Amino acid sequence: MDNLIAIFSQFSWPKSAIDILLVTAVFYALLRLFAGTQAVQLLRGLLIIFLIIALLGSFTGLTAFSWLISASSLAILIALPVIFQPELRRALEKVGRTEVFFGRQRRSTGYSRIISELISATMRMSKLRYGAIIVLEDRIVLDPYIETGVPIDSAVNRELLITIFYPGTPLHDGAVIIRGARIVAAACVLPLTQRPLPDTSLGTRHRAALGVTEDTDALAIVVSEETGSISAARNGRMARRLDEKRLRRILERFYEARRDLFDSEETI
Repeated sequence: MDNLIAIFSQFSWPKSAIDILLVTAVFYALLRLFAGTQAVQLLRGLLIIFLIIALLGSFTGLTAFSWLISASSLAILIALPVIFQPELRRALEKVGRTEVFFGRQRRSTGYSRIISELISATMRMSKLRYGAIIVLEDRIVLDPYIETGVPIDSAVNRELLITIFYPGTPLHDGAVIIRGARIVAAACVLPLTQRPLPDTSLGTRHRAALGVTEDTDALAIVVSEETGSISAARNGRMARRLDEKRLRRILERFYEARRDLFDSEETI
């Protein structure tokens, strides 16, 4: 308590207030920089742990503990860039595109058209028994998986999706990733779930759909090459044997939550 009173007694309002605001701005900028990556949860956890440790060291008078923390600080600072190397590179690329502090650009296409194109393509591929996996990006960016595929950068289009997954084409064997209103890449490699599957008829595409939704908040749509059945995975869980009505309901819920990416005037 005496330490706390001593700290406040040294508080100079103009200078100290600016000091606190600058530190707050730095932490806020770091969180914004890593927003949308899998590292943001780890970064938040580290910040909370460091704050708790700093408070314990300052107010408990534990000399040995305070020495251990101060001696470890340099090693931790060196380790952080190594741990966050992929995220740092992508974050700096975002800064270069001037989007990190202002958010992504608003898309000019409404989500009702995208839903119609996705359903039309999926139902057609189901009828033809074209194996397919389509991943819809949510808040966590899928750049690590996009980089494994072939860049597309096209509007979501029924004919294009069917062509990509036509058996024998160079791109049919991976995943298509959609960001907002754009197909950003095809033939992308996804992580496979390590959990045992309840049905032995589920193949690699279903494992990949579960794997990517375990690691991110994406929505994955799968068309089985063997049976033509349609499945959807989210948060590591899968809904199977979907008909057109259920698939539309899933897509509408997904895109309604991301309404900020689309024109506010567009309605379903």
